[in-house]
Amino acid sequence: MTDPGELKHRLVLEQPVETPDGAGGVTRGYATVTTLWAALVPVAARGDVVADGRGATVTHRIVVRSGPELTTRHRLREGARIFRIVALRDSDGSGRFVEIEAQERVD
Repeated sequence: MTDPGELKHRLVLEQPVETPDGAGGVTRGYATVTTLWAALVPVAARGDVVADGRGATVTHRIVVRSGPELTTRHRLREGARIFRIVALRDSDGSGRFVEIEAQERVD
């Protein structure tokens, strides 16, 4: 069972928004849905090279109260930090909390 006192991080839930670019395509941006209190625990890190730039991908376990519908299309943000949602599951079987596996790119 998750202790509500562990929800110390204030994360912004964002959903994708596609806007026509005038050339037959779309431009993707993100719009704020709501703000959530969360427990944020780094689980693993992996160094890699993306577009000739060194950096790392950090995997986090994030726990939030159940509420707004979450999908892997959403993302979470804390200031300049972006967390891409990879997987979702009921954290303790009660339906009160959602456990999120998320990845953060650190350059």
